[in-house]
Amino acid sequence: MPKSPTKSCKSTQQRATDPHLTIALDVMGGDFGPSVTLSSASLALSEHPNLNLLLVGQQTVIEPWLQQQPANYQQRCKILHAEQVVEMDERPVSALRTKRQSSMRKALEAVAAGNAAACVSAGNTGALMAMSKLILKTLPGIERPALITALPTMDGGRLHMLDLGANVDCDSETLFQFALMGSAMTQVVENIEAPRVALLNIGEEEIKGNDQIKQTAQLLQQCEDINYSGYIEGNAIFAGQADVVVCDGFVGNICLKTCEGLTSLMLAKMFPGRNLPRWKKWLIGLIFPGVVTLKKAMNPDQYNGASLLGLRGIVVKSHGNADVGAMASAISEAVLEVERQVPDRIADMLKSALLGN
Repeated sequence: MPKSPTKSCKSTQQRATDPHLTIALDVMGGDFGPSVTLSSASLALSEHPNLNLLLVGQQTVIEPWLQQQPANYQQRCKILHAEQVVEMDERPVSALRTKRQSSMRKALEAVAAGNAAACVSAGNTGALMAMSKLILKTLPGIERPALITALPTMDGGRLHMLDLGANVDCDSETLFQFALMGSAMTQVVENIEAPRVALLNIGEEEIKGNDQIKQTAQLLQQCEDINYSGYIEGNAIFAGQADVVVCDGFVGNICLKTCEGLTSLMLAKMFPGRNLPRWKKWLIGLIFPGVVTLKKAMNPDQYNGASLLGLRGIVVKSHGNADVGAMASAISEAVLEVERQVPDRIADMLKSALLGN
């Protein structure tokens, strides 16, 4: 039976939306760089009237674009010049040592200095994690940040899954910390008082899995702050049986990329051809309404934006190959986390569960 939530599991009072919410955007990051990030900035500004953007990157690239934007958008944007760019294939250690003037690092430093409430980047994942940990530091009781994202479920809801690749090797204590962070975030973002937390495993039986998974299960069973629901298999991830799915970054990244590949295959089979005539799209929607619903639900653009949890600040990682809509979705995720005070909520839960206060 799931445990009853303790007082520490109850949602904290939400702060009123900041009328001058500022997000630092790494303009140079990602496979497509400014051609996507700047267009996504315009889209995000239109979707969030309270949003201001700190555009971090090469001024000679950003300024001409900004001058072409409506006056209202220009007033809500500032440029922070950064000469260097962290390459997508650059080693994290190299980026830390040699890219002190990069757009990624300066965006994170803006958060640390209080000049921005969150950082959004589509850049090198390893470098982003290394820089985030160095500049923002981790919360008390957390050894490693974890990548988490929301995915659609069959019942129309969402689940949060972590880690998605930031930590390839994890011991049981690290996985336990991931479960705490994932539960806290889901409580706040999804308004679920006691999220069901499951461990990804090769079977549901207690005897299944390696020692690492079994030891993590024991830790979760002993924690009253977590509504642990047991093991979950890969084929049940999207069935709506859990609100949080926990695994190490090696398994999580393979799982996510496999799902994305399967999604692309299914969409290609259901919608052959990239540019269907409007009448064909209308006809498909009329005859097969469920197919259209499935296409929308499985569209990665709607849930792009993986958060680095466990930091003393908000960092959202977008897909490196994200298009404009997907990148704008990552910015929206950052806005939501700022408004819901996600790091503060995680810190409260960690204080109760890990520090015994």
